[in-house]
Amino acid sequence: MRLPLPLLAATLVALPALAACTQNAASETTGSSGDGTVTVSSTDDACRLSSTEAPSGRLTFEVTNDGSQVTEFYLLDQDGKRIVGEVENIGPQLTRQLVVQAAPGTYTTACKPGMKGDGIRADFTVTDSGTKVETSADEQAMVEEAQEDYRAWVQQQSDLLVQRTRAFVEAYEAGDDRTAKALYPRARTPWERIETVAESFGDLDPRMDAREVDLEPGQEWTGWHRLEKDLWPARAEKYASLTQQQRKQYAEGLLANTVDLDKRIGGLTFTVDQIANGSRGLLEEVAKSKVSGEEEYWSRTDLYDFQANVDGARKALDVLTPLLRARDPQLLTTLQHRFDALQQLLDAQRSGDGFRSYDQLSQQQVHRLADAVNAVAEPLSRLTAAVIS
Repeated sequence: MRLPLPLLAATLVALPALAACTQNAASETTGSSGDGTVTVSSTDDACRLSSTEAPSGRLTFEVTNDGSQVTEFYLLDQDGKRIVGEVENIGPQLTRQLVVQAAPGTYTTACKPGMKGDGIRADFTVTDSGTKVETSADEQAMVEEAQEDYRAWVQQQSDLLVQRTRAFVEAYEAGDDRTAKALYPRARTPWERIETVAESFGDLDPRMDAREVDLEPGQEWTGWHRLEKDLWPARAEKYASLTQQQRKQYAEGLLANTVDLDKRIGGLTFTVDQIANGSRGLLEEVAKSKVSGEEEYWSRTDLYDFQANVDGARKALDVLTPLLRARDPQLLTTLQHRFDALQQLLDAQRSGDGFRSYDQLSQQQVHRLADAVNAVAEPLSRLTAAVIS
């Protein structure tokens, strides 16, 4: 079901394959380096960390893909369900960093070769270093304002997601496919703006946003893309439309999960490193499936998702701007200029109050968008380290 990929940069494109869920038997037990860095070697069948524990505070996972498949690395909470930090889309032989501000406690690490499944998991312990981060009163005020602004914005987007999903579901259930098609990309926009937050709920995300190509054996396909295929079946072979009963079942399931997500988001707070890592994560989402036209395989509405991911990444940068200006003004200037250049390319693809179909993009235009995403992603990878320095 995957698209024949255009001539994208290899580092932007993920080629999913099955990833085993096994324990990380190869982990070593030596301490982390003195600067709080833990090296990670992710291969096709192992996830080797230089340490299974580190002192609390700033912690850097330097993740090298020593395998043949694109991989991801996650730091999860103790029960392995909530994402504390992640770095995605690491191509073979590449090294990427995940920087977090880690409190004492027990965590789970996971490498995910092929970017599917639960990944290769192991326990990870953060001990109490006893060191307190000294922050000036002015900077503490910036931190608190950024946290509150981002929390309020995420809640606003979540509320909008419920509102638009309800309207979409009503049209779809009523058999008004024309209206449902018009509402589909707009209903998904708030989801894509806060995608890294929504994805952090490991039980809801696959029920709401799984693509057919990513399904695990035995996994029922539900959520946005199940309905997308039913509305745009032209590219499917021998597709049998859903019955009215099935439409009702999947549509109401999507709405129920959206309402559940909204309730859970209401209880969230965000640290500065989570906001910064979320911004980078949204650009990784663009690189992984939007710029390649894989996310919306049936509807070809990928540019709506693309814009929404950029919106979310830019919002995170905006709330962190006062803090970043105080700590690394050059990085701030670079990011603002590159986000502006990316936005200019996206604006060129607008049609009315929406976007052109992905199929209307030339290979040259896809290349330019991919290059612009890379140009933002590189300095954005340094954002977390800058704001928690």
